Parts: sequence; structure tokens; C-alpha cells
Amino acid sequence: MRDRSVFFVEMVLFFVAFMWGIHPAIVKIGLVTLPPVPYNALRLLLATAVAWGAVWASGTYRPVAREDVRLLVQISLAGFFVFQLFFAAGVEKTTAGNASLVVCMLPVSVAVINRVCGLEPITGRMAAGIAASLAGVVLIVLGSGKEISVASEHWKGALLLLGAQAGYGYYTVFSRRLLGRYSAYQVTAVVVTISTALFAVMALPDLAAISWGGVPVAAWLSVAYSGVFAMCVGNFLWVWGVGRIGSARTSLFNNFAPVFAVVSGYYLLGEAFGLMQMAGAAVIFWGLYYARPKQAGLPAAPARAAGRED
Repeated sequence: MRDRSVFFVEMVLFFVAFMWGIHPAIVKIGLVTLPPVPYNALRLLLATAVAWGAVWASGTYRPVAREDVRLLVQISLAGFFVFQLFFAAGVEKTTAGNASLVVCMLPVSVAVINRVCGLEPITGRMAAGIAASLAGVVLIVLGSGKEISVASEHWKGALLLLGAQAGYGYYTVFSRRLLGRYSAYQVTAVVVTISTALFAVMALPDLAAISWGGVPVAAWLSVAYSGVFAMCVGNFLWVWGVGRIGSARTSLFNNFAPVFAVVSGYYLLGEAFGLMQMAGAAVIFWGLYYARPKQAGLPAAPARAAGRED
């Protein structure tokens, strides 16, 4: 039964990787008519509304204890908001190949944070799985023809993206501490709300400059997918997965997103998909399989408050 439970969690996280993998192609549709800052602000506002709707519909809201306020603010500001802020800026200042590689450093960020804070052990098998996963991403990037550059003008973007991934790693690791007392819905809703408030203030001038009557339906659908599925549903399930199998194992599924990205690019945009990408996907799958404990049971879940369900 425990093996089946782990398999179910892994299938859910594969679905999250799928949603995140096809996300870039859908975002490109929205960015044809909406600038990046207003686009990001709109999807954050939509995600906030949907997240609190899910909290209300699930009946899982619980007043936040005073001792948890600080941690929620920390994972919102130093985690989720840092990711949103640095990611957009970093992508603009480096190559697509560099961005793809740095985005897939999340398992490394999570492993380092766990190691430094002594939260989750990183076994030899887990380290090998992380290394294989990164090698698979390199193959996919090279096979896609994206430029990987070490030129000085690209370092600033790469460093911003590293900061973004460190922020998301912080959010991934420390959100687990709250899952014993609050549902994944509520944790996500609070984190997204704090980040949205900050981002909306920054985006007000750009939002005011938009001619809303000229925004096509395709752009609104792009915003809807990004806010509802990629951000809201994806983060619900991501936080839930962290609570079930731990942050280190969950973070490995982040590196399946490029696999789904190249497959969707092949079918939707006519982009190349060859032997090198196939080999990269196979290496990523092997890395995840090797990183699984020999007895793939669920780790002890954080103690939950009575009478609530995720």
C-alpha cells in the first residue's frame, strides 16, 4: 500500500511537471500583446483569487498562529516573491540555454539548504540522481540548439536566475514545516497573496498604461492558464508533494519540465525533437528512479491538526 501511495504522489508531481513544461509556450502567446510586468501581475492576482476560493471550498482555513506568521512571511518574501522578481529579470539578461540550465538547479538548491540546515538527509543515491537529472537537462538544451554562453554579459542574468532558484528552493524546503498545521491550499494562498501584494504595487504604472480593450482573448486565456494552472494548481500540488515525500525528492520532478517543454514545442510549435533530447529525457528518468529509496515508502508526514484534510 505504501508503494502505491508513493506512486500516486509521483504521478501527481509528473502532472505538475507537465503543467510547468508546457507553460512557456502558452506564456509566449500572452506576451505577444501584454508586457512581462503586467502579465505577471495579472496572473498573480488571478492565482490569489483562485487560491482563496480553493481554501473556502475545501473548508480547510485555520487562523494562523502567531508563531507561524514569521515563517509564512519569510517563505513569501525570501522564497516565492524573490523567485517571481528575479526569474523575469534573469531570463531577459541571459540566453535561453543558460536559463534552462539554471532553472533546473532547483534540486541542488534544495539539497544545499537541507544540508546546511540539517533538515533532510541527502543520500549518495539522491546526490547521484540529482547529478543525472542535471546531465539530462544539459543534453536536452544542447539537442534543442539553445545557446549556452559563459560570456560576461550573460553572467548577470545567470546570477539572477540562481537567486530565483535559491528563493524557490527556500520556499520548497520550509513550506513543509507548516503542513502539519495548515492545508496546502492555505499555505499556497497566503504565500501567493503576500507576493501578489508586493508585485502589484511595483506593477501599477505598467498596468495603468495598458489599453485593456485591445487585449485579445488569446492573451486572457494565456493569463488564465498561467495563473490558475501553472501557478495556483501547480503550487497546491507541489506543496502537497513536499509534505508527502519530502523536499529533496519532490524537487527532482522540477527537471521533468524541460522534457514536456520540448515535446510540446515539437507538437505545437514545430521545434526540433531528436535523439539527444530523447537521451536527455531517459537520463532524467533514470536519475529519478535511482534517487528513490530502495524501499520507496512515504516518509513520516508532519503531524497534522485534528479534523482537517488537504
